[in-house]
Amino acid sequence: QVQFVESGGGLVQPGGSLNVSCAASGFDFSNTGLSWYRQAPEEERERVATISKRGGITWYADSVKGRFTISRDNAKTTMYLQMNSLKPEDTAIYYCNVASDNNYFTWGQGTQVTVSH
Repeated sequence: QVQFVESGGGLVQPGGSLNVSCAASGFDFSNTGLSWYRQAPEEERERVATISKRGGITWYADSVKGRFTISRDNAKTTMYLQMNSLKPEDTAIYYCNVASDNNYFTWGQGTQVTVSH
């Protein structure tokens, strides 16, 4: 079955960096566009970055543009999100899934990112 396993989150000070990973299995990874999403407490889940199936096209939410970089390794069926210049408002649980507006695979457990002094 489809599985997403997110990892690499943690506690970091404002201005710091983190690199989170998403190990995926159970579907045609190399032919699927993927996205990173995040959900802060008491807020709806939002998409923050998207990458095309071969990695040639990327999209970022305005709130993270210029600070976050999405990438993927199809041979390892893994996707990454390099997050720099982190801000307290980036605090959330980060998830990966297919790039979609309303048709997703089962969500993983996510990885908690906390930006605080």
